Amino acid sequence: MKLSDELRQRLATEKSFFRAQLLREDIARVESLEALAHSTPEIDAYRRAGRRLGWTPMDARTGELGAALDALIDAVRDEDGTRALAAWIDITRIRLERMVGCLSTPAPKPAD
Repeated sequence: MKLSDELRQRLATEKSFFRAQLLREDIARVESLEALAHSTPEIDAYRRAGRRLGWTPMDARTGELGAALDALIDAVRDEDGTRALAAWIDITRIRLERMVGCLSTPAPKPAD
């Protein structure tokens, strides 16, 4: 099963508004990645383009997704849904850890 189909199934049963929104955003990214896999025969060009699909805001922290993103990119190209799902789960965990970390860091206090 394609990863985008798996994510759509998860979206259909998701009760959390927040998680549903993240799923919708990821479905769009994964569909773009799947389209790239079919339209970009050169592997290095595909990998470069696959890393610039907005996995993090403005791709500013996409590099932090590292091996998990590389695994997802390769699994989607190989049409290996099991590997793609495992990599997507890793990416989601990493992004949520970063988000929680940002939210839990105290804001700097303004100077008097």
